[in-house]
Amino acid sequence: MDYGKALLIALDQFLNALCGGWPDETISSRAWRWELSGSRSWPRKLIDGLALIFGDRDHCRESYESERLGRQLPPELRSDRH
Repeated sequence: MDYGKALLIALDQFLNALCGGWPDETISSRAWRWELSGSRSWPRKLIDGLALIFGDRDHCRESYESERLGRQLPPELRSDRH
């Protein structure tokens, strides 16, 4: 992961924590969880719509899967390492 992307993810997680979310989760992942739970869908629609402008389809779902699988973790901390 390059330095700029790492900083953006850190800022995203910080903003999510400020808004009462889990401190290691991105806003996009949280929006997908809200959609799955049926509590609200507009954040996912808004974020996915903005991401689509940049060619990023299914951004919130992919962010959720990345969090769930620990893809943002250092390789030695990932559960899928061999």
